Amino acid sequence: MTPAPLVPGQRLRLADAGEADDLAAFLARLIHYDRAAVVRLQAGQGVLGVFGRPPSFEVLAIRTARLAAADTLDLTVSAGQLADALDAGGTEAVLPPAVTGPPWAGVLPPRGGWRQVSGLPEPAAVRGALATAVAEFRTRDAALPEQHRTRQERDRMGREIWSRTLGGTGLPLRAVHAAQSLGFLRPAGAPEGLALFAAGGWLRLRTPYGSIAVRTGGLSGLTVTPA
Repeated sequence: MTPAPLVPGQRLRLADAGEADDLAAFLARLIHYDRAAVVRLQAGQGVLGVFGRPPSFEVLAIRTARLAAADTLDLTVSAGQLADALDAGGTEAVLPPAVTGPPWAGVLPPRGGWRQVSGLPEPAAVRGALATAVAEFRTRDAALPEQHRTRQERDRMGREIWSRTLGGTGLPLRAVHAAQSLGFLRPAGAPEGLALFAAGGWLRLRTPYGSIAVRTGGLSGLTVTPA
């Protein structure tokens, strides 16, 4: 018998304290970029998927966590309220009230049909491309005359740099920047496991710590300042 979906006020039970701590860290990073951040939660077959959209990067960030039971769930909630509900060192959280989801929450990547995309550079080269882009942004920003150092000019410069693609993959560099800023792209020496997948008009950069998904068409402008 399929269990009834969890609803606000019921307890979300994670598999262990490590899963809870990792989820709390992800929520904290989302809140850093947007204090009013929301997340869409989907659960099934013992796995929780948490989707967020840090506004500075215009990507979808995806974190998964193992659950203690085969609960089902599909709910959009405040990231801050969910973070507050995760007790330090605990494994449970009372689900906060549902919120009206922003448009992105209704347009998630497909669950299946992903195929691996070839051509993704080695992890060291990925980090190098990101470091080069960050250095270029900072150098060009510092060189701007005072009268041109406006948000509009910095946004234009950011769109130019972060819309460049990684090698021949078609993945914009802003996806890599988001992966690093959200803790998905760790320093050299950590487990690598980078892979790029495509499905239904989406690209997804997968790491051992989470994924970054971007739509391959109809993307709007971005406003990214290096962290």
